[in-house]
Amino acid sequence: MKTGIDGSSAGEVIGVSDGEGDCAEWVFPAAPDAVRTARSLVRRTLDEWRLDSVGDIAALLVSELVTNALRHATGPIGVRLVRGPAPVAGAPGAAGATGAPGADGVLLVEVSDPLPDPPRERVARPDDEDGRGLQLVASAARRWGTRPGEAGKTVWFELALPR
Repeated sequence: MKTGIDGSSAGEVIGVSDGEGDCAEWVFPAAPDAVRTARSLVRRTLDEWRLDSVGDIAALLVSELVTNALRHATGPIGVRLVRGPAPVAGAPGAAGATGAPGADGVLLVEVSDPLPDPPRERVARPDDEDGRGLQLVASAARRWGTRPGEAGKTVWFELALPR
């Protein structure tokens, strides 16, 4: 179902599409408020889905990816959450990943932007203020990756859901 600006201040969220409990997505303008708003909406949605046990890490990783999108791309930034069973290789929505036997379920999180270039991991020096976001995603997520889109790219990660 389509809803309006989900309680955020005017102009922060372009639109919200909230699926029937298993999918939520938002599109934000490329503005600094997007990071805070995305983090807040991810936490709120995961609380509503009773997945608050993964809320902190999901919000942190979304913050990193939305920040990267703001630094390197112009244009809207999409954030999408999908709750479901572990994807099977080749299945629609598997995001190019293979399924893990025995996994109860995953939270798939996607951050899209209009820049077609895939992100690059880099080694940050101890005094660097940035450059650790993708390393954080790689170490905290069950798996992660990127895929090209019609206009830009999507960076995605999965978090295992508790039993």
